[in-house]
Amino acid sequence: MSEKTVTKFDKPFLKYQLMQASQQAQQEFFEEHGEPAYCGFAWVDVKVTRTNSKEAKMLAEWGFTKSWLPKTMQFWVSQKVGHYGQSMDIKIAGAKAMVELLESHGIKATYGCRAD
Repeated sequence: MSEKTVTKFDKPFLKYQLMQASQQAQQEFFEEHGEPAYCGFAWVDVKVTRTNSKEAKMLAEWGFTKSWLPKTMQFWVSQKVGHYGQSMDIKIAGAKAMVELLESHGIKATYGCRAD
């Protein structure tokens, strides 16, 4: 992650953008496919140099927490649309949108998922 790509002025706005991107992607998926009854989880991982580094602290301000994986910050995506709040497919759509936005700002991220 590069401090040059995310300035101190970008940080508060980027948190808002991340949540909006996730919710918008979830809404678009819901409108196109409905709410699949396949329950599960989705999350976003960002590798950091240390979990107490400046980058990790910035991610923590955005809702990321320390992962069980070494040198990784993680954000668990919650379902913001639909009726039941457990659809893995909807959460994956939100996670993908967050990864795309982070990468557009020079922050390498991945997403993961698992069925419940």
